[in-house]
Amino acid sequence: MPVLAASSSPSDRTYSAAIGVILAFAALEILAIAIHFGAEYRAEHATLQSLKRPAASTTAKPTTPPLAAQPDAPSSAALSASDRLLKEANVLRERGDTANALARLQDASQRDPRNPQVLAEMAAIYESIQLFDRSNDTWRKIQDLGPSAGPLYELADMKLRVGAAATPAAGVPMDTAGKPLDGEGLPEGSVFGVTSIETEQIPDPEAETNLRLKIGIKKRQGVAIDHSKLRIMVLFYDSVDNDKVVATDADVNYEWMNPKHDWAESNPETLIVTYLRSKTHAITSEAALSAAAAAVTPGKNSPRSKKRGEPATSTDSSDSGRRRYLGYVIRILYDDKLQTVRAEPARLINDAPNPSVSP
Repeated sequence: MPVLAASSSPSDRTYSAAIGVILAFAALEILAIAIHFGAEYRAEHATLQSLKRPAASTTAKPTTPPLAAQPDAPSSAALSASDRLLKEANVLRERGDTANALARLQDASQRDPRNPQVLAEMAAIYESIQLFDRSNDTWRKIQDLGPSAGPLYELADMKLRVGAAATPAAGVPMDTAGKPLDGEGLPEGSVFGVTSIETEQIPDPEAETNLRLKIGIKKRQGVAIDHSKLRIMVLFYDSVDNDKVVATDADVNYEWMNPKHDWAESNPETLIVTYLRSKTHAITSEAALSAAAAAVTPGKNSPRSKKRGEPATSTDSSDSGRRRYLGYVIRILYDDKLQTVRAEPARLINDAPNPSVSP
């Protein structure tokens, strides 16, 4: 019985080998594709990361928060003005002109009331002219500022602890600004001064207050003057609700007793100033009052007062309280230099608002 032996033909072997080769090439191609796209992915990822890092560092940079505004701080303009006035006052004081130096310091203090340097200079001048009450009051204002005033706080504390005489030396006449008066009754170094002030209450049933000031203004003997350079400021003040000090809104009139008033024929000359507040007087604004502040120039017509019953100007709501006559401040200037100051009550030198035209 014949035995059959199994055997594969050459074509079958060739086919299997071809299939194997094809599969190997396919595997190699798949691997190559995977390697290629993997490299591209890594490169793209690295690029994205490099782009993101600077952006992140830029956005993460902290911003400086805005400074909070300080309430009630004086404006830079006010500070610069007060500093300028302080420098002018120091120069005037070195020259011995304490009256004008004090006027500059009072202006600076109103612009920047919390400036300890200005207050200290004022206190020193008051002390030098023996107005110890005012000096102590000014040192006390520095003390009220607390340690923020720096070394001046300690100086003020020492001044108030040690104390000083409360009144000037006996027998030394002075004007209200503390300038000593000489034998002619004029402030030392001044060309003009006030020798007398008479206050007269005028009976008037239609008026709440009707008073007249007679002011004797004297020229220094033997000094040639140009009366056009003389300026006399007579400013009246009221109190609102017995508290706030404001420029008056009453009717004010000025008249020279001598029509010529050139100090050639008579010396002193007399200026008559009247203050009239009728019972029906309306309240006017401080802005209008400042514009009409008394500035009497010899040789020119005196300012006209409002007639009784004449309507008042716009009302200022901040001064709508009850007004009463408080007092006056007289300033005399010659050639734009302060000659003398008189005030009644004396505290108006510090408490009264500045006039519209500074000395």
